[in-house]
Amino acid sequence: MEVVLEGKEPPACDDTLAIEVVTASDGCARALWQPDERFVNGVGVVMGGYVSSAADVAMAYAISSLLTSSQTFGSINLNVTFHRPVFPGEVTVEAKVEKVGKTVCYLTATMMQKDKLVASATSSVVVREMG
Repeated sequence: MEVVLEGKEPPACDDTLAIEVVTASDGCARALWQPDERFVNGVGVVMGGYVSSAADVAMAYAISSLLTSSQTFGSINLNVTFHRPVFPGEVTVEAKVEKVGKTVCYLTATMMQKDKLVASATSSVVVREMG
């Protein structure tokens, strides 16, 4: 959350993926992803693993917005549905915490490119106290 709230440097994986989280609060996050030709596979579209990673990053910020400084989390499941090919260019990623349980939380994400749904994702994360 320090990345969003205090302008601190994002983790290296965010930079590598070329994703910028714009907002993250109250269990919701919005990110802008800029995949370029480095992300394209042999058939000319952005590889699905990168699409999955972008959804995972946004969902991580969404859950982080609900945690205390003494809590941490880890993904235990990630499901992605590809609705259309993703091409180099801007993709908007919106993530939301749908349900908070005692130790497991459930999240969703949608990915839009040129006003079209290109992918959607669900994830389960386990939350625990650090230490």
